Amino acid sequence: MTYMTASEAMVETLRVEGVTEVFGIVGSAYMDALDLFPAAGIRFFPVRHEQSAAHMADAFARVTGRATMCTGQNGPGITNMVTSIAAAYHAHSPVILLTPSSMSAFRGLDGFQEVEQLPIFSTVTKFQIQVNRHDRIAEAFRTAIRAAYAERGPVQIDVPRDFFYGEADYTILEPQQYRAARRGPGDAESLDQAAGVLAAAERPVILAGLGVTETGCADVVVRLARQLGAPIATSYQHNDAVPYTEELAVGPIGYQGSKAAMTLLSKADVVLALGTRLNPFGNLPQYGFDYFPKDAKIIQVDIDWRQVGRIKPLAVGILGDAQAAAEALLGRLVARQGERDVDPARLAEIRAAKSAWTEELASWSRSDASPISPRRALAELAAALPDDAIVTSDIGNICSVANAYMKFDRPRSFLPALGFGNCGFAYPGALGAKVAAPDRPVAAIIGDGAWGMSLHEVMTAVEEDLPVVACVFNNRQWGAEKKNQIDYYDDRFIGANIGHEIGGFDFAAIARAMGADGVRVEEPGDLAEAYRSAFASGRPTVVEVMVDPDELAEPFRRDALKTPRRYLERYQHLDVANFSKQPAGAR
Repeated sequence: MTYMTASEAMVETLRVEGVTEVFGIVGSAYMDALDLFPAAGIRFFPVRHEQSAAHMADAFARVTGRATMCTGQNGPGITNMVTSIAAAYHAHSPVILLTPSSMSAFRGLDGFQEVEQLPIFSTVTKFQIQVNRHDRIAEAFRTAIRAAYAERGPVQIDVPRDFFYGEADYTILEPQQYRAARRGPGDAESLDQAAGVLAAAERPVILAGLGVTETGCADVVVRLARQLGAPIATSYQHNDAVPYTEELAVGPIGYQGSKAAMTLLSKADVVLALGTRLNPFGNLPQYGFDYFPKDAKIIQVDIDWRQVGRIKPLAVGILGDAQAAAEALLGRLVARQGERDVDPARLAEIRAAKSAWTEELASWSRSDASPISPRRALAELAAALPDDAIVTSDIGNICSVANAYMKFDRPRSFLPALGFGNCGFAYPGALGAKVAAPDRPVAAIIGDGAWGMSLHEVMTAVEEDLPVVACVFNNRQWGAEKKNQIDYYDDRFIGANIGHEIGGFDFAAIARAMGADGVRVEEPGDLAEAYRSAFASGRPTVVEVMVDPDELAEPFRRDALKTPRRYLERYQHLDVANFSKQPAGAR
């Protein structure tokens, strides 16, 4: 044991855990610990809004697989992070949320910046702990960090601000002294049963999810796919789980995903869901057909017991690590069958589906019209991306269409908003990704609506020298919601337009005013050079693409929307019976 202050004990625990970055806004509540960061080798990244801090930590964790920390002033600084911690929760990112709180002696007196911070985060963290004695701060951090890795999600450590100044004898443990690094493949009986189901399959499909990305086991999955003769689809927005250049990889399912993946999945008799919770939104009908097979046997492998069998009834459920389980299943299949390769007829079918989808997607993306077709803009971006690029994406109509275009050859390269689906993730997420991988190019795909929630972080990019390329698709509207108003509300646009009355906003000029490079692209022939120059510049850059406001993709949630009925006389003119056109949902 060593005598030190609580701040020193906290920072030493972070240091031995390899935490080298902390994201936040400076605050007096944790300033005693903050003062130690540089000497401990920890770089503090100050942002313009605390929501961005947790988004940066989330993206950093997704790129590196390592836990990192975000923090802010107690009260309003901490409550500003609720949305981004919820996003990290849905992304299964090991984020450490330090919430300094009011002084212990004055708790419950409704003092300055006082709020109960634990209940606010109770449903969007995997573990919470409040330090009740200053001499337990190192123990509290160890317990929380262990939970962040084991539960794969954000954890909260609440520290009364006066406790940072306590002094005591502390023991600082190395990570291997208090947490395990690896997990197993699952129980042998379930693995044997799953191997038997797979061996008997005639049209198996592998559905690879976050677990494959996190464990970096694409090579094992490809060997398993070749053994089975199975195409590899990726779960919704996990396009980087398996290299798309692999001939058995057929792309992502889900909203605006790969028709090849969905067509092949629809014909499967066995689905091996590897490291995926089978997100219900990611399995919704798309391109006019309900592709998830109703009668297929499903084998689900997930590290979280809460997710196994939660969404779909299973033939076999395996609680285990995706890589370890894939290796175990491959070993069992080789022992049963000997080493096998893909049947030529099956391989031809997979190639044909992939080729047909590639051509169909290309045919949708060739428009020379101005304003620029969003699909042309996305296709040009995909072609311009450097091979080792990381791409973040926001939620929204254009951003989600990007699901069809983003193809990667290495894991931890695609960081979309994922299940929480909040606007404002992509740009701070891109900044966090750049901090995590400074040698890799990083691009963010953002609509102009979401850009309004994050453009202030251009100042952070400039100050911290983070040369991220923000691709802002400007159609002067909230496109996803406008599409709903077109299809279900007879073109009654309430709150959907952005800046129409004043001729819109010049986001490229705003970026230049903040010290970044900014370029506006209005002609499709200028896209390739604009993207290329932005990546080559080594500067924080905003590429503002003026896209066609009339080209909108399908609504996200036809399953959750209905044509409106109105019964009161005041609202009768808004009833479906009085629509000037038949709403799409009634067709």
